[in-house]
Amino acid sequence: PFIYTPTVGEACQKYGHVFQKSRGMYISINSKGSVSKILDNWPHKNVEVVVITDGERILGLGDLGTYGMGIPVGKLNLYTACGGIHPDRCLPVTIDVGTNTQSLIDDKFYTGLKQARVRGEEYEAFVDEVLMGLHNKFPGVLIQFEDFGNTTAFGLLEKYRNKICTFNDDIQGTASVALAGLLSAKRAKGSAFKDELF
Repeated sequence: PFIYTPTVGEACQKYGHVFQKSRGMYISINSKGSVSKILDNWPHKNVEVVVITDGERILGLGDLGTYGMGIPVGKLNLYTACGGIHPDRCLPVTIDVGTNTQSLIDDKFYTGLKQARVRGEEYEAFVDEVLMGLHNKFPGVLIQFEDFGNTTAFGLLEKYRNKICTFNDDIQGTASVALAGLLSAKRAKGSAFKDELF
């Protein structure tokens, strides 16, 4: 509980107010056209896992914009603690396209763009530049989509699932864990799915 849920939710809500140093990369839509140069600034060259968010649907808390950086940082802490992946091989990324939460726009400590969230073709082109930039800069990298809004999460997964090594934890991870639970229960009980009621 100290590494992730629910601690990370509270940390995200207060992110700008407790901010001490940058962890991960913030890539602003104002930097479109320069993403590959921005990625060149990351000090570690052997990145194996990227957890990326646009902060639109952070846990059950809604649109936290760049305050959502706690999610990629927290998830990658789990990759390190539970999976043994060295922290230098992990890259948390938050893409900043604004926020639709007025209280954040009004917050003097908010770390992101103080504007309404960019949508549509401009958003899609920017996300494509970021994802393909990550893919090209770190060949073979796993890119985990985390806490994107439902209006974009399914489309991103569908568009990139056969182009880059990626998955969406909220869509595929939850389903995988549920299926694993069912398979384990079936095995423990010694029954077949056709004999079960769901």
